[in-house]
Amino acid sequence: MATGAQSKNFRRRSFVADTLALLVFFTTTGIINERIIAGMTWEQVFNARLLGALLMVPVARPYGIWRDWLMRRASETPHSRLFWDSIALMTFQVPIYAMIIAISGAKGGVLLSGVFGAAVMMLVLGPPYGLFLNWVRRLFGLPKGGLKPMSLNG
Repeated sequence: MATGAQSKNFRRRSFVADTLALLVFFTTTGIINERIIAGMTWEQVFNARLLGALLMVPVARPYGIWRDWLMRRASETPHSRLFWDSIALMTFQVPIYAMIIAISGAKGGVLLSGVFGAAVMMLVLGPPYGLFLNWVRRLFGLPKGGLKPMSLNG
């Protein structure tokens, strides 16, 4: 049984790992979507990435928990794991992303293009991000997600 200190340490490492993974991966892909696909100006991209970084800190761990919960529905087949990783990312991140680019100045067709581009990107990026997240978690001595029921006690 985990002690209180072990549980707190596990939660802290989980928060740091999930946050680092989200910041690194989605700052990079956000810039690509905002500048190339949505056609936002560099100033809008900068504002979106700054706001995105601020919002990623509080949502990274909840996303990690959400993903782990959905991934428990996946079978061990590659197609099932790819499907659930994509669904997890799209259903959690697209609404947040829409808010970020709207607040950053995207309107009308630019907003719709950005949201649509993000939805497609999240479907495509779900599996690579899942692999990246599991890799970062492993660096922090954590198990990859979705393999066993999550416990707040670690």
